[in-house]
Amino acid sequence: MPAIPSSLLHLKPLFFSLPRFSSPSLALNRVRKFPIPTINPRSLSSLSSAAAAAAAQSTGDNGSGGGRSGALAPPPITEELQKIDVNPPKGTRDFPPEEMRLRTWLFHNFREVSRLFGFEEVDFPVLESEALYIRKAGEEIRDQLYCFEDRGNRRVALRPELTPSLARLVIQKGKSVSLPLKWFAVGQCWRYERMTRGRRREHYQWNMDIIGVPEVTAEAELISSIVTFFKRVGITASDVGFKVSSRKVLQEVLRCYSVPESLFSKVCIIIDKIGKIPVDEIKKDLKSAGVSEEAAEELLQVLSIKSLTKLEEILGGAGEAVADLKQLFSLAEKFGYAEWIEFDASIVRGLAYYTGIVFEGFDREGKLRAICGGGRYDQLLSTFGGDDLPACGFGFGDAVIVELLKDRGLLPELSLQIENIVCALDVDLQGAAARVASILREQSQTVDLVLESKPLKWVFKRAARINAHRLILVGNSEWQRGMVVVKILSSGEQYEVKLDELV
Repeated sequence: MPAIPSSLLHLKPLFFSLPRFSSPSLALNRVRKFPIPTINPRSLSSLSSAAAAAAAQSTGDNGSGGGRSGALAPPPITEELQKIDVNPPKGTRDFPPEEMRLRTWLFHNFREVSRLFGFEEVDFPVLESEALYIRKAGEEIRDQLYCFEDRGNRRVALRPELTPSLARLVIQKGKSVSLPLKWFAVGQCWRYERMTRGRRREHYQWNMDIIGVPEVTAEAELISSIVTFFKRVGITASDVGFKVSSRKVLQEVLRCYSVPESLFSKVCIIIDKIGKIPVDEIKKDLKSAGVSEEAAEELLQVLSIKSLTKLEEILGGAGEAVADLKQLFSLAEKFGYAEWIEFDASIVRGLAYYTGIVFEGFDREGKLRAICGGGRYDQLLSTFGGDDLPACGFGFGDAVIVELLKDRGLLPELSLQIENIVCALDVDLQGAAARVASILREQSQTVDLVLESKPLKWVFKRAARINAHRLILVGNSEWQRGMVVVKILSSGEQYEVKLDELV
């Protein structure tokens, strides 16, 4: 092959096209590519710009299409070799091995608690129909969707939460499943929101839901499951608590002031901002929503109540709100978590679909946002065209709990743990070492097989890094006798063992 002239070694590949054809399709068929090797990428920028200018002149391109409507002139290639940003997109995370071990530990506890309470695991697509999340105007979640139109002209979204997907699946299954349903899921969710400590644009969420039980015992069971989780990871009632209320409290107050039922969802969204924005802003938003000044004042007064007894004095004991809450606190005594919960009338939760008792887990030091939250949503299925069923559930994100465990010094030490490291002392014994590794793996033992010929010094360093329990050496003389050398790394004890006795 003839040598390439040195003057061409720094040119970028260009596409050359024949100037003009009567048929555009013919022109396409006649375009030929002439790739030219690149040697020094850093010197390409000025040359590619010059080539682009020359191409523009040769085709008469003046930036507005020129005057050659019949010519096929593809734009010159101006791509440059650039170093990519190695960080994940803003608000998202990588999970290298040490972070993945922590995530696996956390998810294991989510799943183990769910199993202890008799729940079955389900999952749903991360990509759902956008319509699943477009419910009622004013919901914050509408403005946080990662949504787009796919190639089939369908509006889709990355799921911001799991409950609507659960509702869709329940409707899909219909009468083929028997009630009650006790389902849980651990899934990734996406929200384009302002990031703070413990809040990202993607997170994993643990959900537990009970479908088909109208009694408050369902909510009591769900809170009990969260308390069980907290206890498993070392969190106590002095670290976190649950604020509990009911959407029915708000309904009863609004009814007293003849506020239309149609405004209920809007008012809930506004009230959910208490503690996040000034009270004057809350009043202003309530007025804009159509709530009278008198009703707004009374509403805010009731929502400041922190005592269930005081609430009963104002609303009376006959209403559903007080009756449900009294039953929940009574059940909390029986479940054994009464010290974990407290009444707070201002808790309404921001999502429009809640209909009864609502609750939030909070950090008692007040440093973190809500740890978890949930409640009753008896009318969600009908918003998707199904028949309503009594339902309640909660969502528990992975980000805030990790921050809390970090603050309390409760994050576990989760170093890599390998039972065996197997090494051949001769390159010809690599196959024998592979056989040893296979025998141990068939016994469900973890094995790190040294895949290259390495000095023993390197092997010992590797063993220390992976916290191997023992080193198994496959040497020539031992292998001829059907044996291997076993070294217990913690004590230094060393012995030979027959291959068929290796356990």
